[in-house]
Amino acid sequence: MKQEIVDITERIIARSAATRAKYLAKIEAEKSDTVHRASLSCGNLAHGFAACGKDDKSSLRGIHHSDIAIVSAYNDMLSAHQPYQTYPDIIKAAVKDAGGVAQFAAGVPAMCDGVTQGQPGMDLSLMSRDVIAMSTAVGLSHNMFDGALMLGICDKIVPGLLIASMTFGHLPTVFIPAGPMPSGLPNKEKARVRQQHAKGEVDEEALLEAESASYHSAGTCTFFGTANSNQLVVEVMGLHLPGASFIAPNTELREALTKAAARQATRLTQQSGNYMPIGVMVDERSVVNAIVALLATGGSTNLTMHIIAFAKAAGIIINFQDFNDLSEAVPLLTRIYPNGHADINQFQEAGGMALLFRELIEGGLVFEDVETICGRGLTRYTKKPVLDNGELKWIDCVEKSLDDAIIATVAKPFSAHGGLRVMKGNLGVSVIKTSSLHKDNLVIKAPAIVFEDQHELQTAFDAGELEKDFVAVVRFQGPKARGMPELHKLTPLLGVLQDKGFKVALVTDGRMSGASGKVPAAIHLCPEALDGGLIAKVNTGDMMNLDGETGELTLLVDEKVLAERDIAIFQVNGHHQGMGRELFGFMRRNLSSAETGACSLFDE
Repeated sequence: MKQEIVDITERIIARSAATRAKYLAKIEAEKSDTVHRASLSCGNLAHGFAACGKDDKSSLRGIHHSDIAIVSAYNDMLSAHQPYQTYPDIIKAAVKDAGGVAQFAAGVPAMCDGVTQGQPGMDLSLMSRDVIAMSTAVGLSHNMFDGALMLGICDKIVPGLLIASMTFGHLPTVFIPAGPMPSGLPNKEKARVRQQHAKGEVDEEALLEAESASYHSAGTCTFFGTANSNQLVVEVMGLHLPGASFIAPNTELREALTKAAARQATRLTQQSGNYMPIGVMVDERSVVNAIVALLATGGSTNLTMHIIAFAKAAGIIINFQDFNDLSEAVPLLTRIYPNGHADINQFQEAGGMALLFRELIEGGLVFEDVETICGRGLTRYTKKPVLDNGELKWIDCVEKSLDDAIIATVAKPFSAHGGLRVMKGNLGVSVIKTSSLHKDNLVIKAPAIVFEDQHELQTAFDAGELEKDFVAVVRFQGPKARGMPELHKLTPLLGVLQDKGFKVALVTDGRMSGASGKVPAAIHLCPEALDGGLIAKVNTGDMMNLDGETGELTLLVDEKVLAERDIAIFQVNGHHQGMGRELFGFMRRNLSSAETGACSLFDE
């Protein structure tokens, strides 16, 4: 193991000692030496299996058959989750063949950031993660279950399921993916059309044609945004079957993996004699492995908050500085859009997860001897799944990348740096993704233009007021102010200005999409404007320095001048009403800072 990674991990273990010990004691107290439903009264149990068939009722009356919970984020509007429609029946049959019973325990909401970008509904996006965690908890709270299967893909869904899974850490838990859609219009071309539309060169019909050619069928979007970053993180933590993440939906191999995952969940229960609860399986080393893989692939910045949140649910304390320091020690090994031109299917064809695992293990970048749902050791994840005469098998992966423009080696990486940096200065602390930035755009020193809504920037762009060097300061987008919406609608606008030769950057207490990266963006700024952060004192015209090389983010205004300025007041202007936002006031008020996971479920 690379010593820097070992040192950071030991730091995390020491920091987490008290909270992790308390957590492990909790889940130890919650486990059962027999089936969990044995603690239920006859009336409780009768309600629990009332709708089951005769055979399942017979099994659940006794104490020798495991009951596996199915928690699904299925809906048929989201392309990534539409394939889950058929999974419950497949899972129930596979679990029954393995000697258990599976019951559909909970359906959780699943929203799409692609649909809500720039819309009022985006204000609910981050908070939906906590709703998903709570919804999952409600389903599991019946105490009928000895293990769980989690069906989720996209941005807030997997993190929400992980928070709940760690909260019910005494249960063995397996995650089941659904896979990416076939490749459509290349991401570079899609981005080009978006910028053409922003400049008024093509109409909405042409833009819709391009978008529809990109997002065109069932399956996960193929760029390396938050959804596919989620899948990578879950597999690296050993919660998927090896190689399961990026197998296409509605294929024989996909169904075989789903059946195998269902059976595997029954092999980890107390009754199996091979008990491995998720809260024990996922430890500090597993979480560090997840961060390392995210950095090595240039994954989504959204995961900085999500990993912090689900790790905290397991008593493990992670912060932005851990991401920064690991990024210094981890090389960039893949080029997948937005930090390259390839999509996730091309990554898979070049060697995919199996080859990535081998590079990470042989390069001493991950802890190999961690627990997984398949047993101890990540080496088994260096093999890829195939069907051999209808039988699911795992075979050796390719010896080297089939496209070295997509997957590099530790010996010859695309960059020695993982591409995520913590930005610090008088404005506070934020993060920036540098892996997809051109070296000429790493340092921006320019006057600020302040906006308090992303639509104000659109208006200024349309009026031709932004044809110059500037730093866009978009404030009052933080967790407590707005629920921390993504500001991805700004990417084409700022990209157009950047292509014209202007030096532009973004500073915000909000988020950017996992697909963003071309324009330097210091995001997740803490403290946020509503908490009195210095961003609330920035005036248009103030000079700012954003240095992605040194990690400096500074407002270049004399401290005496700043001391005399008033703090800007958040103008709600209806942002807390409509599209369901009025129901989430209690959650907005209780969201923690971005650096502590932007979560309403734990104390700050």
